[in-house]
Amino acid sequence: MHKLSTFLYFKVLGWKLKGKFPDEEKCVVIVVPHTHWLDFFLGLLVRKVVNKEINYIGKKSLFKPPFGWFFRWTGGAPIDRSKNSNTVESVAQIFKERKIFRFALAPEGTRKKVTALKTGFYHIAQKAEVPIVMVAFDFGKKEVKISEAFYPTDDIQKDFKEIRGFFKGVQGKVPEYSY
Repeated sequence: MHKLSTFLYFKVLGWKLKGKFPDEEKCVVIVVPHTHWLDFFLGLLVRKVVNKEINYIGKKSLFKPPFGWFFRWTGGAPIDRSKNSNTVESVAQIFKERKIFRFALAPEGTRKKVTALKTGFYHIAQKAEVPIVMVAFDFGKKEVKISEAFYPTDDIQKDFKEIRGFFKGVQGKVPEYSY
């Protein structure tokens, strides 16, 4: 699948890859901007191109028939967002239980336009004591940009300034919804 994905990504679709996915067995992977449902499929392709196992969570309804098997097969796990559950604690516990866990999410929390990223990913990384890897899907340049491992500090304002800087100027599939 790696060779086929690489061929499709570079030769057929004509995308570029800037950066190298860090050799981290555990990390929180934030993907920005998330403006279209096609981002998910680009993410699956990029995951094969970088040749890393990367997991995600999704709303519980996605994991029901007829497509639930597909989301599980691609590394997904359902989450019930209707209950009062502590997602940060739950995901941090998964990091403690697994030898390898790279947790991908879109910190905007929606495909619509947002002015600020949600902070859950940051708190998960701190609680699990793992780095954050930033991934930008730039449809304007047909490029996926990957950061080095970024370890959050206790200064959320400073850290978010750096995180926002990484994604500055990146254009999503739906440009007007880009972060």
